[in-house]
Amino acid sequence: MQTHLRGRDVITLQDFTKDELDTFLDVAFALKRARALGEPHAYLRDKVLAMLFFFSSTRTRTSFEAGMAQLGGHAQFIESKTTQIAHGDTAKEIGEILGRYNDGIAIRQCDWGTGNKYMRDVAEASRVPVLNMQCDVYHPHQALADIMTIIEHFGDPRGKTATVSWARASSYSKPVSVAQSLVLLLPRFGMNLRLVHPPEFKLMPEIVEQGRENARKAHASFEILDDFDEGFKDTDVMYAKSWGALLTTQDPEEDKRLIDKYDTWITDEKRMALTNDDAIYMHPLPADRNVEVADAVIDGPKSIVYDQAENRLHAQKAVMALTMS
Repeated sequence: MQTHLRGRDVITLQDFTKDELDTFLDVAFALKRARALGEPHAYLRDKVLAMLFFFSSTRTRTSFEAGMAQLGGHAQFIESKTTQIAHGDTAKEIGEILGRYNDGIAIRQCDWGTGNKYMRDVAEASRVPVLNMQCDVYHPHQALADIMTIIEHFGDPRGKTATVSWARASSYSKPVSVAQSLVLLLPRFGMNLRLVHPPEFKLMPEIVEQGRENARKAHASFEILDDFDEGFKDTDVMYAKSWGALLTTQDPEEDKRLIDKYDTWITDEKRMALTNDDAIYMHPLPADRNVEVADAVIDGPKSIVYDQAENRLHAQKAVMALTMS
């Protein structure tokens, strides 16, 4: 266990060693156990987390707020459009000022090409840790909760196969950040990774190369497929969700046309039958039901989506307790 995480920014899990990631998970499991037993764990008494949202949220907002309360602190909800951020507050000013008022700053900014830069500019100016609640490139707390959930179900995940696949959604063009964080993180735990997507829905090349290198170092495999059905065969984890064709087009109409072109990319019972007998279905939610995934799958026996959602709470509490104490 590592004990030197106080004050660290958590913008991408790539910034942390495997030992440090294991520390986050050790503490997350301990905090989950403490909550189940009703044991108090107010490690952040009188601490305040500023939560700055440029994008709407359900699980992220509520899990961070609940986590701070359970740790004995307080979370401020700050919405960009109803504050002076919409009228000129710069990233430097936000970092300087919120960093003086608070003990941590959490940010959700997913605008393509600007979200991650904004977060890093705030972090550069802040004297307290900056936590990434999702940007255009990474979603580290989702990925940490996901590997926590996989470990709960399989124990040591080394040697297991995880398929991270694109799936069609009709609601809106979603960020690539969930898929990219999974591509980076899962191989570090020795999982064989399959990345599946149509040609137009590529991830950032530098992220894919880092994922390949992570797999090489962990003696795991890494392959890219463009056949949806092949991704299901003999896999242990099926993680299929939508993301936009952001590296192909910036035109919303063209993006929608490309999404609709692959209207058969839905996770249904027939496809889940191709997975291993003890395979699990994962999704960060919200899902486009009966477009992205069939009700029979997301509500079925292989689905662990609510375990994932719960583990957001415990994983984030671990990060906050270790970086903000």
